[in-house]
Amino acid sequence: MKDIDVKSLIITFVVGLAIWFIPIPEGVTPEAWHLFAIFVSTILGIILKAAPMGVMCMLAVAFISFFQLLAPGDASKSITLSLRGFGDKVIWLIGISFFIARGFIKTGLGNRIAFIFIKIFGKSTLGLAYGLGLADLVLAPAIPSNTARGGGIIYPIMKSMALSFDSDASKPETNRKLGSFLTLNCYYMNLIASSMFLTGTASNPMCQKFAADLGINISWMSWAAAGLVPGVIAFIVTPFVLYKIYPPELKKTEDAPRVASQKLKEMGKLSKPEILMLITFFILLALWITGDLFKIDATTTAFLGLSILLLTSVLTWDDVKSEKGAWDTIVWFAVLVMMASSLNDLGFIGWFSNLVKGEMGGMSWHYAYPLIIIIYFLSHYIFASATAHVAAMYAALLGVGVSLGVPPGLLALMLGFMGSVYGTLTHYGHGPAPVFFGSGYVELKTWWKYGLIIGVLLLFIYLVIGTAWISLIGLA
Repeated sequence: MKDIDVKSLIITFVVGLAIWFIPIPEGVTPEAWHLFAIFVSTILGIILKAAPMGVMCMLAVAFISFFQLLAPGDASKSITLSLRGFGDKVIWLIGISFFIARGFIKTGLGNRIAFIFIKIFGKSTLGLAYGLGLADLVLAPAIPSNTARGGGIIYPIMKSMALSFDSDASKPETNRKLGSFLTLNCYYMNLIASSMFLTGTASNPMCQKFAADLGINISWMSWAAAGLVPGVIAFIVTPFVLYKIYPPELKKTEDAPRVASQKLKEMGKLSKPEILMLITFFILLALWITGDLFKIDATTTAFLGLSILLLTSVLTWDDVKSEKGAWDTIVWFAVLVMMASSLNDLGFIGWFSNLVKGEMGGMSWHYAYPLIIIIYFLSHYIFASATAHVAAMYAALLGVGVSLGVPPGLLALMLGFMGSVYGTLTHYGHGPAPVFFGSGYVELKTWWKYGLIIGVLLLFIYLVIGTAWISLIGLA
């Protein structure tokens, strides 16, 4: 069966049944425990790639509704509650932002921005690395699909630059000339940019939602303020460190600005669609930054931005309908958020937090805090999806930390940042990873080796400098 791995699917069902029939722990309701069994099996199915995420999530909705776990004895209400995730504003923020990202790609504005930075910084290999990173950073606030941003805009330009200097993945002996270094650097910079904004990657709003379920409010501006200093430091340090430990053979790229200038010349002056896209971009940024003052949330702003693009014909309704990635994401995000939120509503997260708190023997939060962050970071090795990782562990670890006395805002934000930076670890660690790894410029062993080194570096920056900064500005 296409897209279905029968063996993995059987394993998934067996694990789910095993948990279902385990004696229910004291303090947990049958509904909460059985929902937990479905949740675990869904996440396992996603990790094992037993079926596409949408399929796994639809199976979860079917079982939750059939067994009436969210409204015992009321089948009609049960199915309504099972589908409530589709009415969550966070889900639509994610989906609409995919459509807005399409505007950057369709108009060519994303490419223009990238070429401008290359023209300015591209005289050396290190400068080229920073230029591509800056392009990603500028686009990050309005393109939460870091796959679309990294794979759809930055990667093709990066590959074009590498080929311009005779670094061709089809000729492995030329990889180290330029392509290998740029591939790893662009991927790492994409993850750093993703961590710095609530709308930087799709899983960030999910963290915001789970934090809100536990009474912790995170706005677009508070996320950006908290991520500013650790993000900027990581942005400055990472290319330099990678350049030292994994140096490219080619140190000068004096032709890169010329190539970028030629590309910009071919594109001509800003087109009307590009100008409209740029105006919409600034409107989005302004409202996201000042939204708290005017009581306008991020989802409302996203709807407004999409409406402007549709009314000005920058995007057509056919563009919206054909954006399969957005609709696919809306479906499985909605179901994962519904299950995780329902586990909290049914008291499972609170029970689990108290259980772990008891096992940790009253450990001081000063020790528990870094331990929780490190566990969350390293556990990403077993996840093929950042979203699945966030859905599986974010709320639980946040609940555990808060119960141990860790400042709620500090932990919520730091776990949120980790949802991006732990992607360095593997070639499947985040959405853009398969695109960059698939280029063929970096071998698997090399990817994992330098992914761990840079990952530990970023973990240190965020955990030490980020913690101090968040505490200093009063968001802890």
